[in-house]
Amino acid sequence: MSDLKNECMLPIGTVVKLKDVRKLVMIYGRFQKQASTGTIFDYVSVPYPEGNITDEYNLFFNRNMIESIEHMGMQSSVEDEMREKVEEDLKHYKK
Repeated sequence: MSDLKNECMLPIGTVVKLKDVRKLVMIYGRFQKQASTGTIFDYVSVPYPEGNITDEYNLFFNRNMIESIEHMGMQSSVEDEMREKVEEDLKHYKK
């Protein structure tokens, strides 16, 4: 488990434990709009280790719901650029 730092977005592929959720989840999207509610969330994830089952199993959540980071996703210069863009988009959205 890693120390929790919620200041920056986590990379795709990161596996986290969420508060009040028994199953681990793997992040596969950031700055995501839930179609059924129109709500924007920091992340969308799938159950880990199962992965994508159907849309009904997608779990949308915000960074404040993360209890622990179990595995950090791949980090690279491309990931860093994308993370910065997503963070900037989120700042503009939340204004």
